[in-house]
Amino acid sequence: MQIKNYLQTIDLTIPRQLQTLVESRRVFNLRNCELSIFESYEQAYDVPLTFNDLVITSMTRGKKIMHLTNKPSFDYLPGESLIVPPQETMIIDFPEATLDNPTQCIALAIDDSYIRETINYLNHYYNSDHEQQNWQLSFHQYHFENNHEITELINKLIRICSSNDKSKNIYADLQLKELLIRLLQSQQLGQAEEGSNNGADGNRQNFVLNYIQEHLTEKIAVDALSRKAYLSRNLFFKWFREQFGITPLEYVNKERIKLAKQLLAKPQSNIYDVSKLCGFTDVNYFIRVFRKVEGTTPKVYQSSCNCN
Repeated sequence: MQIKNYLQTIDLTIPRQLQTLVESRRVFNLRNCELSIFESYEQAYDVPLTFNDLVITSMTRGKKIMHLTNKPSFDYLPGESLIVPPQETMIIDFPEATLDNPTQCIALAIDDSYIRETINYLNHYYNSDHEQQNWQLSFHQYHFENNHEITELINKLIRICSSNDKSKNIYADLQLKELLIRLLQSQQLGQAEEGSNNGADGNRQNFVLNYIQEHLTEKIAVDALSRKAYLSRNLFFKWFREQFGITPLEYVNKERIKLAKQLLAKPQSNIYDVSKLCGFTDVNYFIRVFRKVEGTTPKVYQSSCNCN
């Protein structure tokens, strides 16, 4: 029921310019990246696609079924993205593509040296003498729903790459760096959550996330989180955002809404009681946060659960 962050609408290729009805491709080359827009207008199966560079793809229309090496196949839909390493062949099915209902997907191939430069920047800037961390892109978390920030960055890159602006390489480089950093931060949060769920508690991230999960239904004081991180209040806010790309409050609210969804799915659950059980002292604030995170109200969400 969570609202999806869809990419902007991209005009389809003019029919007379189509070279093929399966994976027709428009390409925009820049200094450190290459943007491709793929479209398919008829059913097809087992279509291979390989890039020489790391590629970030995002669906804009229709449905694909993806088959990646040593991974289970999955539906690929608008509002979702995929990270694929260099030289890995994707095998793609187009079970629903027609002239009236084509699939459309963007693929952003990024130069390896630019990725290394960005990761080196993170390793230098976000590491301290007291805590060293090896930032790197993980292909374990390869398929994900877009959040608002990543959607906006990809939308900007599409506009920049397809423009005639003479300065577009400069603008694209800035957006690329932020996109890579936000992806790394998002993956960092996922890995830290996984470690926390598995009982790992050997670093600052796990101490903080463990504390939040254990006290999710209570009032969570920022000072307590700061102490868990062995940082001052101001440094803690800066560190948390650098590591995960969101503020501590945004993370706490996100986890509380995740819990609220589980409780609202139960028959006869009461919105006021759910709000209280999830650590919200004001039900109106709970409703506002729920709507911001999920794109709908708790009441509408609960009704949809009861209809299923």
